[in-house]
Amino acid sequence: MTGPRERATAFAPASVGNVAVGFDILGQSVAAIGDRVTVSRRGEPGVSIRAIRGVVSDLPLEAERNTAGMAVLALARDLSLGHGFDLEVEKGIPLGSGLGGSAASAVAAVVAAAALVEQPLDKTRLLHFAMQGEKVASGSVHVDNIAPSLFGGLVLTVGIDDPYVKQVPVPAGVRCVLVHPHMVLATREARAILRPEVPLADVIWQQANLAGFLAGCYTDDLVLIRQSLMDVVIEPQRQALIPGFAEVKRAALEAGALGCSISGAGPTVFAWSEVDDAAAVQSGMVAAFRRHGLESDAWISAIDAQGARVVDD
Repeated sequence: MTGPRERATAFAPASVGNVAVGFDILGQSVAAIGDRVTVSRRGEPGVSIRAIRGVVSDLPLEAERNTAGMAVLALARDLSLGHGFDLEVEKGIPLGSGLGGSAASAVAAVVAAAALVEQPLDKTRLLHFAMQGEKVASGSVHVDNIAPSLFGGLVLTVGIDDPYVKQVPVPAGVRCVLVHPHMVLATREARAILRPEVPLADVIWQQANLAGFLAGCYTDDLVLIRQSLMDVVIEPQRQALIPGFAEVKRAALEAGALGCSISGAGPTVFAWSEVDDAAAVQSGMVAAFRRHGLESDAWISAIDAQGARVVDD
């Protein structure tokens, strides 16, 4: 009989928070990019971060100030482990991009750490640990990036203290187009501009859009998705933080997108599209950003239902 593993590497995909109509409750994974975290067991308790590499390297090495480190600390404390962990973080998600980079690091870290302990840990329990890591970056606990990165696919999460996660089916021919302009937009800044009150008419409109979008996903109704995938509450407030957003969205819709909005806190903009229109949607969005002086990275991705997993070295 062999003992527990000594080392594991996990990959966690990027994510689109909110998905336009579900502020802080909807999110989707993005198979195109993500973060990797390698975790090794060590004899003494505690968590140390040995290295941070990739597209971002200047993140805190102190575990309590790092999303991956704090998530694993939460796991170790909850399980009262007699040993500790060393972490190596490989960032594939740009900082301040609106693609759930802080969430992906936390998720990859707890998935890799869970592979090194003897107790079986289900994804709901791992979600709670990752939430403690995400809190380090955003200042509050919300799961619209953590849940899809961990579970995969399009995810609805109800509740915070005891979140219930439900994966929502996505029509097979739908692709997600992501365009990340070369700028940084901090989540805290994007949340700070939001008004604390919303007009009742907008609440009703947004509720109808959320219900219609979910119904369209469950019934493969692309017409209903096209009519519903529109944010009337958050996007109008945040779009001023993203140069050229209105033109980027217009270009996506004119190229055939089912809908287009801000990914999480931004500045990345996402669109849902049928597979045959995805390339044209991507080109139109990239060109619109360029007209406003912003080069960008762009991806066309399936909405991968696999989520975070151990990939080893």
